[in-house]
Amino acid sequence: MGLSLSVWLYSSADHSPPSSSSAFPPLAVPTSSRLAVTLNSSPVAPGDGRSHWSSLHRSPHFLLSACKQEVTRSPVEQSSDGVRAEMGMKTGLHVWEVLWNPSHRGTHAVLGISRHNCPLQASGYNVLVGGDSQSWGWELKTNQLWHAGQNLGLYPEKRKRCHSESGGDFWPQSSTSSHTKITPLPIPERILLVLDADAGTLGFIVDGSFLGVAFKDLPCGVELFPAVSSVRGGASIRLRYLNGATRDPPALMALCGLSIRQLLGQQRQNQMDKLPLPPRLHHYLLSSQ
Repeated sequence: MGLSLSVWLYSSADHSPPSSSSAFPPLAVPTSSRLAVTLNSSPVAPGDGRSHWSSLHRSPHFLLSACKQEVTRSPVEQSSDGVRAEMGMKTGLHVWEVLWNPSHRGTHAVLGISRHNCPLQASGYNVLVGGDSQSWGWELKTNQLWHAGQNLGLYPEKRKRCHSESGGDFWPQSSTSSHTKITPLPIPERILLVLDADAGTLGFIVDGSFLGVAFKDLPCGVELFPAVSSVRGGASIRLRYLNGATRDPPALMALCGLSIRQLLGQQRQNQMDKLPLPPRLHHYLLSSQ
């Protein structure tokens, strides 16, 4: 049966990479098997408590929806405002989805994680998440990383390597400076936040591409919460917990299912019922999509 399955997969799979106008696939880095299996597992129920913004730990200028999955910033001037999730994580690998319309970001739109006592309101217009030692943030408009009030450089880091290796750049350069200046990448509405509390790392996925580790050496055994900060009135931000994993390696069945789906490709996911497999395995592959 194994040989029959292998022949079917390789004769049916489309090995040509999908065409995409996105700038992010060239910047993608390989994912661990643990993360790959997590991303290919069915998401948890939308109403899961890990999808909630906190009703207590937020700026008074952020209004919380009845479902607690969306916050909207009031049109207040000269204020930087933040909110963190209701539940944090001390161990495991975890993936959240954040939906934030690019036209509703303004300046200093920051996504990241925080500890329990990160400041969530400040006067003026500033980077709030990442503005102190209790938080780590990615400023979406400038693509800059922030921690302890320090600018740690651009993310994804691979952009700089691609530029130096090729002698050119994927993006337009500013004409206002004689030095090479990379124009920030426009970040789309949907962003996945990937926290590996066991490894002490934080990264992001954009357009299906894992952009690598943004922050490392995060404190171990400390509760860490997804967090955002904004200065734009009317900015609405939705949070959803997708899935997670323990520090244990993935099960062999999960790895086999992942390999089959990767070989099939996105265009042939609806043909799993044609695989030469027993009905029980058909059910497993279809239910884990």
